[in-house]
Amino acid sequence: MVKASATVDIVQKKLVYLYMCSYAALKPDLALLAINTLHKDCADRNPMVRGLALRSMCSLRMPGITEYIQHPILMGLRDKAAYVRRVAVLGCAKMRNLQPDAEIVDAALVNELYGLLRDPDPVVMVNCLRALEEMLKQEGGVVINKPIAHHLLNRIKDLDPWGQSEVLTFLLRYTPRTEEELFDILNLLDDFLHSVHSGVLAATICLFLRLSSAHPAVQADVLERARGPLLSASTAQCRELRFAALCHVQQILRSLPSLFAEQYKKFFCSYSEPNYIKFRKMEILIELVNDNNVAVILEELRAYCTDISPELAQAAIFAIGRIGQNYSEKCMSILTSLLGLKQEHITSAVVQMFRDLVWLCPQCTDLVCQALVDCEDYILDSEGKQALIWLLGVYGDQIPNAPYVLEDIIDNLKTEATPLVKLELLTATMRLFLVRPAETQDMLGRLLHYCIEEESHMAVRDRSLFYYRLLQCGVDETRKVLGSIKSDPFLGGIVSQQQEPVNNWASDFNSLVPIYGKNQWEAIKSARGSMSLSTEEQEEVQPDLPGFEETEQEATTSSSKAVHFEPCLSTSPPISPLSFEQKWLTLQPCRQVVVSWEEGDCAPNILQDALSHSNICALAFSKPHTWPWKAYLYSHGMNTLILAELLLNSSTDSLQITVKQEKDNKEAVDSFICVLEKVIEMMKSSKT
Repeated sequence: MVKASATVDIVQKKLVYLYMCSYAALKPDLALLAINTLHKDCADRNPMVRGLALRSMCSLRMPGITEYIQHPILMGLRDKAAYVRRVAVLGCAKMRNLQPDAEIVDAALVNELYGLLRDPDPVVMVNCLRALEEMLKQEGGVVINKPIAHHLLNRIKDLDPWGQSEVLTFLLRYTPRTEEELFDILNLLDDFLHSVHSGVLAATICLFLRLSSAHPAVQADVLERARGPLLSASTAQCRELRFAALCHVQQILRSLPSLFAEQYKKFFCSYSEPNYIKFRKMEILIELVNDNNVAVILEELRAYCTDISPELAQAAIFAIGRIGQNYSEKCMSILTSLLGLKQEHITSAVVQMFRDLVWLCPQCTDLVCQALVDCEDYILDSEGKQALIWLLGVYGDQIPNAPYVLEDIIDNLKTEATPLVKLELLTATMRLFLVRPAETQDMLGRLLHYCIEEESHMAVRDRSLFYYRLLQCGVDETRKVLGSIKSDPFLGGIVSQQQEPVNNWASDFNSLVPIYGKNQWEAIKSARGSMSLSTEEQEEVQPDLPGFEETEQEATTSSSKAVHFEPCLSTSPPISPLSFEQKWLTLQPCRQVVVSWEEGDCAPNILQDALSHSNICALAFSKPHTWPWKAYLYSHGMNTLILAELLLNSSTDSLQITVKQEKDNKEAVDSFICVLEKVIEMMKSSKT
């Protein structure tokens, strides 16, 4: 193959070079034989041959290759052919990747690349930005000062859409000195607000919002003009693009809730769309509700409540409940009618929304108390049980069969595996005892006896002991403690009318923050340990910029954050212990990780609380200091269910993590393990 590379046939030469690049890492000694041929081709009269040889030489993954490619790359940067210069610029970044341990960047090469920013070929200019960003990653990335910014703005119309989006992203690092310069830049980029390319559109909006941070009227006008292109992106054929556009639309609605009010039908769900898009559309519809469209939107959401997917049906019910904070009568009629379907997941979701509505809208109390009769037989999940028990405890004086429903739950308490249900049951029974003592006294005594004498969960046992001692202080003292307010109607108005300034989220536009959420992004950033240099640190490493000189006062720098993102985790919908066991026995392990863990590190209550804040649900724990110590966890991410088992080996002081998933998704598993390891590491740090 090395001999065959000497051919003059360009097609054959491409195939030979492709073969050598693929197998050079396996046979590095033999690959060195091709260096002379590649050097010779780098001086060929045909620019295609020169570019091909240089690209192939930079792609040889073998030790010591950097000393052979330095001179050809430098010659390629000064080549007359634009294609060769494009390859040479990207070769600089490849050469940097081949020696990642090198602490010093070649200043001459960096200056050469800064000089090529004025190259007449637009692709060479964009490639220089990318190469400089890669090479100066540890120093904060490429420096954008006033001459460079103005040069990029003047050349941006010559670029293809991908190049334009790249340049617009780099321009975020430049801050105009005067308002006149600011509006000149905005006028120059005005046409890009109507770009049909989603990447260019998003980058332009982000740049406009950042530059006009001191001019709210300009920001509102920009978003108004971008409404049409954003709606087009929200109905794009590509699902991923559609979802990203919907996330950005939802972000805009936080500040301008009426911007898309007239186009609300654009956000109705299609039967062929995946659930993650439908969930996002329903969240947007909640923000778009007003007096003119509330009836149409509620009717659309009502149709989703009978969807074949239980998760989607419950999400639609929750959406109706949130709208009910402002339109309680219309929503209550829909929710009560859904109880007639007698479906477990529907009844559970409706009762949960009843609990929220009576807290925020006390005028719904009578209708809720009437609707709760005979619905307990269709609630099996823990969230629904908690909501029902809370309603029976707070409004038990208005529900005729409240004591008997609670008594049935108490009689079957030994089969209840969720501590939260038991805690809610204790409080509800105590409250009901205060208003209906004759019917509740006997079952309250049985409940307290069981929780104090037989219950193994410490939180439940402590709560029951507290109530037992509280009753010893007298009924009046008990009523003072448990007789709290039953609703807070002012809270609903505060939550529904809250609007954020555009500047609160402008810096996150055109990033993955709208997709994963601010908190999740911060968690990922913390887990990955991504860092960026401060402005002062970047000024210390700022290189000379040939052809773009300016005064020291005008120099501006900005940081570049290299952040890796992961899928968002969620504990909803919940998984019952029986369902978890069935899935665990049928699925095969997809990943096993071992981390160090000493005996004293096992604290189930602390670990459970830490995991809950990371959207990982701890379903079951072994008792402390039992061997083997195990824990079972689950979470949802990227449309897949993730199950995990923690097994502590006391002999080796290690914790083995076994992960299984319902649908194959490597990215979701990576995110789950990353978050889990971060939580474990934080627990160790807090202990020490």
